[in-house]
Formats: sequence, C-alpha cells, structure tokens
Amino acid sequence: MDVQAAVAIAAAQALAAQSQGSFGVGGVLLDGAGNVLHALHNKVVRNGLIFDPTAHGERQLVDWYFAEREKGTPLPPPADITIVTSLDPCCMCAGAILAAGFHAVVAAGDLKAGINHDGAATFAALPPSLRRQAAASFSYPAVRGATGYARAASGAAPKSFFIGKTINEATQALCSLVFDSTSAEVLALLNADPGQQQLRDPAGLPPGHPIVRALKESYPGALAYRGAPQRPGAALAPFLLAAMEADRRAGGAGEACALLDGFGNLLLCAPGQRAASPIRSAFMECTRRYARLRYDLLCGADAALREELGQYLAHPREGTFVFAVGPDDSASGFMDLGAYGSTMEGPLPANNPAQFQYVRAGQDAAALQALCEALPPLYRNVIKISPSQVRDQALIAALA
Repeated sequence: MDVQAAVAIAAAQALAAQSQGSFGVGGVLLDGAGNVLHALHNKVVRNGLIFDPTAHGERQLVDWYFAEREKGTPLPPPADITIVTSLDPCCMCAGAILAAGFHAVVAAGDLKAGINHDGAATFAALPPSLRRQAAASFSYPAVRGATGYARAASGAAPKSFFIGKTINEATQALCSLVFDSTSAEVLALLNADPGQQQLRDPAGLPPGHPIVRALKESYPGALAYRGAPQRPGAALAPFLLAAMEADRRAGGAGEACALLDGFGNLLLCAPGQRAASPIRSAFMECTRRYARLRYDLLCGADAALREELGQYLAHPREGTFVFAVGPDDSASGFMDLGAYGSTMEGPLPANNPAQFQYVRAGQDAAALQALCEALPPLYRNVIKISPSQVRDQALIAALA
C-alpha cells in the first residue's frame, strides 16, 4: 500500500457518497501493515432525507472498528490503525479519531470545518492537552503538482508501511471537488425544516397518534416532562439521573443528554454507550436517536405528511440539548462539541442562542468559552457554539 492508492480508495468512497446525495467524503481503515480493513462514505443523507447528521465516514469507521471488536473479530490495537480520509476531519471526527487512538492520513483540506483549517498543522482548535497527540497522529502528505492543489507535507510522518508517501494532484483535486459539489445541496436539505412560527406542540396530540407512539417507543419518558421553553427546570432531574445511572451500570462515568423541543417538552434522554465504543457519548446517542426517529417517520411519507411531521418533530435547533455534564477538555468532549456543530450545521435561531446547555460543568466556563472561540470558522462564526449552564439552581443541586 502507498498513500496514493489509499487516497484513491477514499476518493472512490467520496464519489459513492456524492451519488447518494450526501456530503462527498469517504475514508478507508488500514491495519498496521497497510491492509484494508473497511471502507465507508458519508451517510448524512439517505433516500433524499437527513438520516444521521453524525454519519461522517471517519466517525462510522471508528464505530465499525469497536463494533467488530465487540463481536470478537480479531483486529489490531488502536495504535496500529490508520484512517485515510478524502477530507480534513471535522471537529467531531478529529475528536473521535483521537479518542479512539487511531492515526489519520488526510487528502484534501477543509477551510471551514477542518481540524487543520488554517493549514499550519498546529491544531490550535484543539484543547492544548490534545495538540501533541494530534501532531503525532495526523498526517498531511505532500501533493505533487504545480497548481493550487499542490502542497508540502506537514503534520506527522505517514506510517512506515506506506511505500509511497505523496498524493497525485489529480486525486487531490478530485477529493476537493467532490466535496465542494455536494456541500450546498446537503446544507440546503439540513436547513429546510419549518421555522418556529410553523411548529406545533406534540403534547396536544392524542396518545395513539403515530408521532406520540414513535416518541414513546424511542424513549418511554417522552412528553412526561414539560418546562418553560429554553429554561430546563428541576423536574427534569429525575430523567437525567435515571439516564446517568443507566450509563454507570453500563460502565460509563454517569453521562446523560436530554433533548427538549421548542415548547419545553422532553423528547429524549439518553445515556452513553461507552462499553460498545469510546465515542458513543450520551450526546452522540441522543442526537443520532432523534435523527433516526425523524428519518423512520419521514421515509415513505407523502409531502403533506412530511410537512406535518416536520412541524411536530422540528429540527433540534428549535429546542434545547441539556447535558448532565458539560464537555470537558478530553478528545471525547471535543468530539461532542463537533458533533453538536454537525447536528446544527447552520446558524442558531435568533430567539434560541442558549440551545446548548449543561447542568454540571465539565471544565471551567472561561476555558470552555475560549475553546469554542478557537474552533474552525464554521463552528465559531456561523453556528456560534456557546454552551451555557442551566439557570435553575434546583436542577444544578439535584445533579450535584
């Protein structure tokens, strides 16, 4: 195996994503000898609908690796695993790769959301505690050529099993252009949900309504709590505490994440699944479950039903994510910030700037804010990620 051949596989996966109407990004997982273990592409969009905003190729490859290990498949240790990706990983995928302990080889750059968006390979967007790890594990091989796609090598040296360690200019251009050709269409789909004034309150639906049944099947406690919009209160504590206990029973540290809609209704409250994969945090479980819930209802529905479903089950940016414990400065905490950005994907509504709230702080509030201000441009300038602590002191005390 050489870098060019591996990037060509990733580029082919990116083309597959493009053909399915998703972001044109792909990746391949290699073992310590350069053998291909698995290849995947971005699956944010499926059947013309948003399937999972976190289904980036790199994140899926990390989860695939740990799912296979849980089945008993003999695989090398994480330190011997390399992901070759067609596009510079976003913050979610960079955090996932670092949390897993993998190496990465990157083809095209991403000026908006890439972890190396400035091309300096200093990884200033990461918490200081992770920059050395990134510098030792993220490789940006040289690109041969004379156009704007050419570049000098930076970051870590590619693993020794790579015989050739450069990328052809044409392959680099393909990786960039495939992503660029899909971005606007997918972003339009991600931002096509009804606005706040069109939304309807699911709490007013009869118990037997398909939307209510689907919510209850996904999470039995759905609609059992209702608070002031954007102001989670102490009555939410039992739901968070139950999820935190479930997380501990599964070997976690006591994580939980709830999603409230724009009317203050509880839709989901999820624990993490760290025993299955170190990147299956409570937030990742919560946002993915809600996306799948919406997808399953929308898939096969006619236009009128899709409009109704979108009004009752709105984009999560219209509601509030409530973390039992806010993001810390670990790779997983950074991944959650990035995954939140991938879930929002566009600007927050003007009336809902506190969409991201936490009960207990995972790190000093000033340090968290400084970290958010150092994120790549998409996260800090467009989405404007700014986590804040809930205001209800009784809720804070209940989880203390």
